[in-house]
Amino acid sequence: MTVTARGLVAAAGLSAVVAGTLFIGVQIGHPHLDAASVGTTEVVVRSTLKFLMAVFALVGITGMYLSQIRRNGWPGLIGYVVLSAGYLCIAGTAFASAFVLPLFAGTDPAAVDDMIAVATGRSPAGDVGVYAVVARIQDAGYLLGGLVFGVALFRARVLWRWASALLAVGGVVTIVLSLLPDAFYRLLAFPNGIAMIGLGLSLWLGRGAGDATTARTGEPAGPARAMR
Repeated sequence: MTVTARGLVAAAGLSAVVAGTLFIGVQIGHPHLDAASVGTTEVVVRSTLKFLMAVFALVGITGMYLSQIRRNGWPGLIGYVVLSAGYLCIAGTAFASAFVLPLFAGTDPAAVDDMIAVATGRSPAGDVGVYAVVARIQDAGYLLGGLVFGVALFRARVLWRWASALLAVGGVVTIVLSLLPDAFYRLLAFPNGIAMIGLGLSLWLGRGAGDATTARTGEPAGPARAMR
């Protein structure tokens, strides 16, 4: 099987679609998190899916950036790096939630509750060490990275602009929802999830691949070149 640039771009687009779908799906009907529930099968499965979501999202945004690298410019690079840091931290905290926290939920429930409090934007009763730093990087990367990267994609005018705009404003919506009760907090996944699905579909349909060919050759790709 021959690996082509178009095939890699299409795979990145599908990865973004999977990431957005998982992000939304995991939050629907999400149970309350505490030391008693973190080790249940449902929460472990949801946390594992969150980890996979972050991995697929990293593949997706990498394809978005590389497929139109010249059009993205410095804002695109900065947004991509910051957003990638956010998703890397999400992958780490989701992995810990799925495979680490359940191990000592029974022996040190207070510590588990403190880590969950930090992860959901609340103040812990005790010291959670470096986990608090990771949570801050995660929040900043997710919010600021999404804003800058979304604006860069919007300005590039290659992928669907409504999805780029939604990714950019999704951070503002997230900040507002994070101040509300947990039932509303779970809704923060929807703007960014829908944006990832839209951007992924746009990339899969060839919008980014066509731009990459143009940037590489200096000529329009496909039908546009044929009709010159």
